[in-house]
Order: sequence, then structure tokens, then C-alpha cells
Amino acid sequence: MATEKDLIVKETLYAGTKSVTFKDGTKIHFHFQARLCDKEKTLLDDSKGLLKGKPFELVLGKKFKLEVWEAILQKMAVNEVAKFTVDKSLCLQYPFVSKTLRDMNRPPEERKHHVCAMSLSTTGIGYDDLNKYLKDPTDMEFIIEVTKVEQPESYERETWQMGEDERLELIPKLKEQGNEEYKKKNYEKASDLYAKALGLLEQLMLKEKPHDVEWNEMDKQKIPILLNYAQCKLNEGDFYSVIEHCTNVLKSDKNNVKAYFRRAKANVGAWNVEAAKRDFEKVIQLDKSLIPIVTKELNNLEMQVKQQDNQDREKYSKLFP
Repeated sequence: MATEKDLIVKETLYAGTKSVTFKDGTKIHFHFQARLCDKEKTLLDDSKGLLKGKPFELVLGKKFKLEVWEAILQKMAVNEVAKFTVDKSLCLQYPFVSKTLRDMNRPPEERKHHVCAMSLSTTGIGYDDLNKYLKDPTDMEFIIEVTKVEQPESYERETWQMGEDERLELIPKLKEQGNEEYKKKNYEKASDLYAKALGLLEQLMLKEKPHDVEWNEMDKQKIPILLNYAQCKLNEGDFYSVIEHCTNVLKSDKNNVKAYFRRAKANVGAWNVEAAKRDFEKVIQLDKSLIPIVTKELNNLEMQVKQQDNQDREKYSKLFP
């Protein structure tokens, strides 16, 4: 039975400057060239071209599709350049990794997002050299340059690297960070933080049965974040986004005053006059203490309507004297 030593052969081209300890969660930044072990040493990919000069990033222990890369990277030091000759039996997933990277540089409409067994056998994966390799695999040569290694405690992990409990803990932190940015009037940054928190909640809710206890708790947690996000969008003048998100709040909390008020303001901005009036009237029904504020908003709206009517009459009078 072949051992790893037989299947992977390393040749150091440039010695590294720092040895490191590898463990699950370690993030490795590296450039690579992928070549066939044929007479021409045919180049399949060069990451510096594929990724526009940026290093590729791989996190250990996350079941990367091309498992052999995890093995060879752990044989390297920071700033080392090495050549690995790898048996074809360990490279069979490379065409799919390559396809993903190449597709990143193609327009969305040209990307082949899903490859089923039927299309794989008939049309392939969209690249002639990769299709050829799938039909007739050979040993491969990878030249790897490790540029940086980060331990899991030293970098901010992507959300896909987190467990469910970690995501739940992150959501209120993101909300608080968004609140701080809002106070500084950094509305775009605040809305990004709120959007990230909402995205995490929605991912977690997909795993629960709608209207079960856990789902309801997360749905309730969404409401204040949605309202904060809507306020940011209102300040930015993105009125239709505000209308959409406030409407979503009202689906879960039909008497939410803030949602009606912010949607009313957005309807004014989008010039949905009658919808704005209905929302303002609903605010008054739900909270009598807001009558002075809403009355002022309605008066301003009436003034805007009159101004618009006058402008329209003037415009039409010039068209039809």
C-alpha cells in the first residue's frame, strides 16, 4: 500500500523564514502554480493571475475540497517556496477547485453554477483543459509560496467558520457595534453591521421549524435590528428599502409603532402620499402621545402636496395656454 511519502514528494526551492505550528482553524495565505506532470509541464493555473495578485486563503480543518493541499501546506514554513509532486489519486478534485476560481473572473451569466453527474459526462465543467484532466488524470505539480499564517485566535473568523452558539453570541455584538456607528452618524457602516446580524439570524432560522419556540425567539430578536437598519436606510434616502423592511417587521409585530412611523416617512420620500397618510394615522391610533409629532408630519405633507399641485398646474398651463 502506498504511503504519503510515496504519493507526495517535496522539493524546497526557497527556505522559509519562520516555522509555525498548525492546527484546526489555522488560516494559511499562499500563492500557487498548478502544472501537469507531462513532458511540457503544462500550466493549468497560476493563482497570481486568477486572484489578481492576492494570495489564496485556506483554513485548516474545514474539509477543503482538495484535501491534499491541507497536507502539503502543513509541511511548509512562512515565506517558503516549495514544489510538490502529487500522485494523481490525490488530485482528482483539483478541476473543481480550479473551475470555482476561474469562474470568479467570468461574468455571472457565463458561469456554470452547478455540475451534475449527467452534465459532467456530456458537457463537462466548462473548461477544455479541466475536462481533459477529468477524463485522463495525471500526477500534478504544485509550486506553493506561503506568505502568511494566522492562528485562529489572532484573526476575525468568517461567519461560515463559526458554530451556531458562536453566531448567536455574535449577533447582539454586531447590533451594539451598529448602534455605536449610528451615534457617530456613520449610517452606511451601521447598516452593514445590522445587515450582517440579520444575515446570521436568517441563517439560523432556516434550521428551525417556523413558529416553533426557537424560531419565534429569533424572529423577535430580528425586529429591533430590522428597525435600526430601516432607520439607517431612511437617513440614506433608500425609501423603498425602508418600506420593505418595515413591512417585514409588521408581519411579525402588527402593532409596531416605530415600523409604521418609519414606513410613513419612507412613503413620503417615495411620494406614496395616501400610503403615508394611512401609516401616520395608524401611528396615532396606536400611540396618542405621538399626536403632536404626527400632526406636524401630516401638515408638512399637505404643504408638499399643495406645492406639487401648484407646480403641476403651472407646468400644464405652459403646455396648454
